[in-house]
Amino acid sequence: QIYTGALIFARLASMVMTMPGVGDTTVPVRIRMSFAFVLTIMLLPVLAPVLPSVPDTVSGMAGYVIKEVLLGLMIGTIMRFFLAALSVAGEIISIQTTLSFAQTAAPGIAPGSTTVGTFLGLLGLVLIMTTDLHHLFIGAIVKSYSIFPFSRPIPVADSVQLAIQTVSGAFRLGLQLSAPVAVFALVFNIGIGMIGRVMPQFQIYFVATPLLVIFGLSILALSLGVIGMVWVDGYRSLLLNFGG
Repeated sequence: QIYTGALIFARLASMVMTMPGVGDTTVPVRIRMSFAFVLTIMLLPVLAPVLPSVPDTVSGMAGYVIKEVLLGLMIGTIMRFFLAALSVAGEIISIQTTLSFAQTAAPGIAPGSTTVGTFLGLLGLVLIMTTDLHHLFIGAIVKSYSIFPFSRPIPVADSVQLAIQTVSGAFRLGLQLSAPVAVFALVFNIGIGMIGRVMPQFQIYFVATPLLVIFGLSILALSLGVIGMVWVDGYRSLLLNFGG
């Protein structure tokens, strides 16, 4: 029973420690480990019959544990990769609105994120909890034992390809989410450049910078609902691919 519980806990703990929301560094480690332990107790009667027999050697047992840890890290990390879409959108919006110098600590995102990127990242976490996507996390955890059974080796090539597709899709989605502000900034800068050529003595940046910030943030506020809906739909599709 200790071997069975430890083998299940190895994968669950790795996924819980890396998945968005629960796996953020702002959540105490004891709470994350306790959550993984409770899930292990719940899944123990279901998964115990399909577990491999206890290996005869310590090295064989360690190999099973390492394999489960790697699988859990792979699934949890790919789930977290998709959050980069909001971070990319926030970075692009910050650059276009001259707010890239405003840095804020962002839980669950890369350190030194821009304020807009931090806001969108926190918005993503709120949407995950309010739309019950965290329930799909638990479904993906349970379904992972059907997709990646204990007897199957780690699909390294498929995992790398899925990670690359997730990162590229997140970057593409981030660019699409920031498109309203990016298009406005492009048109605005072209107009400002033309005015600067016509009136060289006019202090163009003194007037243009506040307008760019105000109108850029206004467009972001107007498109915030669409940004959230599009991102949630994309994240739901990713979780459904995992069997959530």
